[in-house]
Amino acid sequence: QVQVVESGGTLVQPGGSLRLSCAASASILSIYAMDWYRQAPGKQRELVARITAAGSTNYADSVKGRFTISRDNSKNTVYLQMNSLKPEDAAVYYCRVTEWNGRDSWGQGTQVTVSS
Repeated sequence: QVQVVESGGTLVQPGGSLRLSCAASASILSIYAMDWYRQAPGKQRELVARITAAGSTNYADSVKGRFTISRDNSKNTVYLQMNSLKPEDAAVYYCRVTEWNGRDSWGQGTQVTVSS
């Protein structure tokens, strides 16, 4: 099991920006992909963004053009830059690490609140 720790969630105004961080205990070289999911109260958990070891990325349609996922291999960390935030972006954001053998590890989540 990989230890996964998210950070950076806070209260932000609509139209504002926020950057979330996800630190993994394993080397990025051992990881196939790292994903950001989010879950709002009463809603299903949904995939927001993914980045693979090769650097390819995928985004949910609802966040394309506003969110950017990136990585820093030297720090075993991925980031989610969120711009032009909307109230519907409010949720607990979770980081998932998938190793090359297919094993998944989840972080504890970080709360993002979007409100004026």
